[in-house]
Amino acid sequence: MATLKELRNERLRKLEYLKKLGVNPYPPNSTRTHNLIDISNNFDSLNGQDVCVVGRIENIRKFGAIAFIVIRDQSGILQLFLQSSKVEELNIAIDESKIGFNEINLLDSGDFIEARGQVIKTKTDEISVDVTYLRILTKSLRPLPTKQEGFKNKEERLRRRYIDINVNLDVRERFVRRSNFWQATRDYMNNNGFIEINTPILEHTTGGADANPFVTHMDSLDQDFYLRISQELPLKRLIGAGFEKIYDIGPRFRNENYSDEHLPEHIALESYSAYQDYQEGMTFYEDMMKEVAQSTWGKLQFKVNNFDINLEGKWPVIKYADIMKERYNVDVFNPNLDELKKILAANKVELEGNINEIRAMDSVWKIIRQQSAGPFWLIHEPTIISPLAKSDPGDSRISQRFHPVIAGTEMGNGYSELNDPIDQLNRFMSQQQLRNAGDKEAQMLDIDYVEMLEYGMPPACGWGYSERFFWVLEGVSAREGVPFPQLRSEIDQVTKTIYPEIFGEHVSSN
Repeated sequence: MATLKELRNERLRKLEYLKKLGVNPYPPNSTRTHNLIDISNNFDSLNGQDVCVVGRIENIRKFGAIAFIVIRDQSGILQLFLQSSKVEELNIAIDESKIGFNEINLLDSGDFIEARGQVIKTKTDEISVDVTYLRILTKSLRPLPTKQEGFKNKEERLRRRYIDINVNLDVRERFVRRSNFWQATRDYMNNNGFIEINTPILEHTTGGADANPFVTHMDSLDQDFYLRISQELPLKRLIGAGFEKIYDIGPRFRNENYSDEHLPEHIALESYSAYQDYQEGMTFYEDMMKEVAQSTWGKLQFKVNNFDINLEGKWPVIKYADIMKERYNVDVFNPNLDELKKILAANKVELEGNINEIRAMDSVWKIIRQQSAGPFWLIHEPTIISPLAKSDPGDSRISQRFHPVIAGTEMGNGYSELNDPIDQLNRFMSQQQLRNAGDKEAQMLDIDYVEMLEYGMPPACGWGYSERFFWVLEGVSAREGVPFPQLRSEIDQVTKTIYPEIFGEHVSSN
C-alpha cells in the first residue's frame, strides 16, 4: 500500500502536469445554479434542463469513452455522467481552468470540480448530470480516508476536524444542530424583548463565577488583563445604565482541566432582566430550554447515558438544604469540614489544594447531582456560596438562586441579583479573604462594580447557560461537542518528513 508521502507525490505530479498544460487548478471563481440535493429532489421539473453544479469528488470510474464521477456538496451527493464525445476539450483560451475528457485521469478523489450539462437519468435509472463542460476548482494533494477505511481514531479526529467532518457526516450534522441551538436561543430572547450586547473579553478584574482565570498582557497599556470567566458583571453594569432586558452570547474562559462537562473555552449565554425575580426567571427560562430543545432536536424526550429525560410538564422545585440533609445529613448552615471530608472520601472524591467548607460542600452536592436524572430546579443555595445573589427576605441564610438539574448536571445558573452595594462589598471582601487564603477560584473584589451599585441598579433576575446543555442532550462529551477543542500542540512524523525545509533534512520517515 502506498504511503501518504507517495500518494502526495503522485498528486503533485498531476498538479505540475496540469500547470504545464496551462490549466489553473486553483481558480478564484466558480458558478453554481443548483445544490446537488435540489436536483435529486426535483428531477421531474429539472429533467432535460441545463444546470451547473460544484462539489468535492468522492470517486471516479472510467470505462474507455465514458466516465462516472460522484461529487458531494454540503446538501448531498450526485453522479456526473461523462462521454468523450460530449465533454468539450481543454481550451485555456476560453477558460484557464477548463479540462476535457482526456484530463480526467489528472483528477483524484478530494478534488473540487464544476460541471455543466443536462439533468438526465442513466440506463441504470441514476439521476445524473450529462456533462458537457468540466472545470477544476481545487486540486487536493492529500487523499481523504474512504468510507471503508473510516476515520475513527479519536485523537486524530479531534486534531483534524476538517477530515472528520468530511468523512463522518454525522459529525457535520452535529455542528449544524449546534448552530441551530444558538439560533433558537437568540430567537427566544429577541422575541421576548431582549437586546444582545457584546461585552469585553479582556478585563482588569474578572468575576461572575468561581473559576481560575487566564492571564494575558496588553503591551500598549503595560498591564495584565484577564480573559473573562463570565459576562455577568459588565451586563449588570448595563442594567445599571438603564437597559432592562439584555443578553450576550459568546466565549468565556476558565483555566481548568477539561472533562466531559467542561472546556477551558466554551460558548455561553448570559441574560439579565430588570424588575424580574428568580421565581419569574425559573418560569421564563424553563420555557426557553424546552423551546430551544424542541427547535434543535424536534423532541423533548432524551436518553442520556443511564437517564431517561423528559422535559415536558412543569419541573419540580427542590431546596438545597433539604436535599443535602436528606441524602447525607449535611447541615448546610453549619457545615462540618471533617464530616464533609469523610463523605467525599467514602465516595472517592479527591480535592486538591486548601479545602474549605464551601468547596467541600459544593463537592458533596455534585455527588448528589450526578445521580439525579431531573429535570428539577435546585433553589435556595446558602448565601455564603452565592456571592452575587440576593438573600431571601424570609431567611438571610439562603439566596434566591436557581439551577436546572438535568441528566446529572447543572444546566444553568440564575438568581435574583444582589443590588445592595454595602452587602455586595462585604461579600466581595469575604471572597477576597478566601483568595488570600489560597482559593484561586474565589471571586475578586471589583470595586468599580460596587461603585456602579452605589449609583443604583434596579431589582433584576440574571441567568446563564453554556453549550453544556447542547452537549448533554446531543449525547457527546464537551470535546466532541465543539469543532476545534483545545489539544496539546503536536506535529506528526509524516508532516515533518513532507516539509524538510521547515523541520530539517534528517527527519526519520519511520
